[in-house]
Amino acid sequence: MKTILVAEDNDSNFILMTYILKRDYQYVRAKNGQIAVDLVEKGGIDLVLMDIKMPVMDGLEATKLIKEAHPDLPVIALTANAFDSDRQAALDAGCDDFLPKPVNADKCLQAIARLLGE
Repeated sequence: MKTILVAEDNDSNFILMTYILKRDYQYVRAKNGQIAVDLVEKGGIDLVLMDIKMPVMDGLEATKLIKEAHPDLPVIALTANAFDSDRQAALDAGCDDFLPKPVNADKCLQAIARLLGE
């Protein structure tokens, strides 16, 4: 079973993501961008769901660091800021896809499956 890193500081958003993922994937949580980077470095992560606005290190900076070390690891940006400029900033940071919050379960699972080649 593939393991997804959910980088999300908000408890209710994390609970929603576990509900979406629990049937098809294992998941681990990072409450900030620095923890996300550290967990990716430990290995065993197949995809990252990256909140953009987080404490300590935001999702854009975390994505840049992750992609420098692991350019083939898929990262999907999750953000309540769904403007074109936010989408472009996420893609410029290295995100492979962008999903607005609240996350649509079907669209999320489709994006994950596409990026994992499932």
